[in-house]
Amino acid sequence: MFTVLDHPLVGMKMTTLRDKCTPPQQFRRTLHEIAGLMSFHVFAHLRCDAHDVHTPLETTTGQFLQSPVPCLLSILRAGNGLVDALSAILPEAAIGHLGVQRDPETHKPVYYYEKLPADIDQRQVIIADPMLATGGSAIMAADRMKKKGCNGLVFVCLIAAPEGVSAFQHAHPDIPIITAALDRQLDKNCYILPGLGDAGDRIYNTV
Repeated sequence: MFTVLDHPLVGMKMTTLRDKCTPPQQFRRTLHEIAGLMSFHVFAHLRCDAHDVHTPLETTTGQFLQSPVPCLLSILRAGNGLVDALSAILPEAAIGHLGVQRDPETHKPVYYYEKLPADIDQRQVIIADPMLATGGSAIMAADRMKKKGCNGLVFVCLIAAPEGVSAFQHAHPDIPIITAALDRQLDKNCYILPGLGDAGDRIYNTV
């Protein structure tokens, strides 16, 4: 239920993301490239149905997405970077947004916005947030989706801290976590070490 992508190409690109000198445009491009590589593992969890397909020579069995199609759920705002990349691989997917921000003093997640497909309870949901730090935002997102009746959830992030992984797995042991890197620990401000800084600021050049 916890997958870290141990691959030289992912490692090389992650080095680019970690480098504080990487400019925003290169950061965004590299993030998209890593998400594309991660998509193989993320979309391995997709629910498909078997149906006949007619080739030019005969009829065979093909795989089709279950209807309604999955929803890629971005935890705003940094989640948009991952969701944009994943939606390029799976353009059929719906896209939802969940606004969660961390209280600077308590480090607890604060919910402020939500926009989802009306039939979200019938869809498989892939939750995306670049950083799994304390796990608070991811847990809140998963809680809300389960309360709406969703099942078969998947969580994807770029970097995870052991503390966040432990908290999320304790709260939602049934949800797979897929990440490109497992880092050392959180600092006193609950930022991931060695990390890559604030993903949202680096994506949108608001440092």
